[in-house]
Amino acid sequence: MRILLVEDNETLADGLSSILRGSGYAVDVVGDGASADAVTATETFDLVILDLNLPEMGGLQVLRSMRSRQDKAAVLILTARGTTEERVKGLDLGADDYMTKPFDVSELEARVRVLLRRRAGLHSSSVQYGNVSLDLTSRSFSADGVLIDLPARELGILEVLFMRAGKVVPKDAIIQSLAGFDDDLSANAIEQYVSRLRKRLGPYGLTVRTARGIGYYLDKAAEPA
Repeated sequence: MRILLVEDNETLADGLSSILRGSGYAVDVVGDGASADAVTATETFDLVILDLNLPEMGGLQVLRSMRSRQDKAAVLILTARGTTEERVKGLDLGADDYMTKPFDVSELEARVRVLLRRRAGLHSSSVQYGNVSLDLTSRSFSADGVLIDLPARELGILEVLFMRAGKVVPKDAIIQSLAGFDDDLSANAIEQYVSRLRKRLGPYGLTVRTARGIGYYLDKAAEPA
């Protein structure tokens, strides 16, 4: 899942982005409103964590601009401005959640998980497909209660496919979900990861099928004849 952190306090931005990356998210950081507006107009994010007190362009203006473009990214406002009036204004403009500084990191991480789950149309902290389940809290896969060990990239791809099980996910959408500004993740690399993922999923009765010219989708493997 890809997150944009819009925060002009470099110390806070560095610390928070490090924590989120440690949880397995692709995180990009910008420090002013104009950059946030430009980036959200051209890139796709699952979640935007948005400060309000920003140079060049205020956070509420960024939010207004995003929603005017029908940008469906979840937005979590994270700001020192915690008055009821500010909270109402942000929510009315299309924010999905609102936290005030200072904040507890574990609560922020929980809210991030909830927003990403909600954006995917999921209402539970776990998803089952075949006999494989995804725990959205720990971001781990298991089959019959046994953890499935996956390298980071393959886990990320499987998570994207799992949360859209049965639906074709375009290659570009997979890349957007996994790659930050500085990541060099090509369509050919995705093909290689998917090939490895098929081998890992085989024993659990799942496979990743190719929709030629479009992308991939998760499916149950055919029963042996």
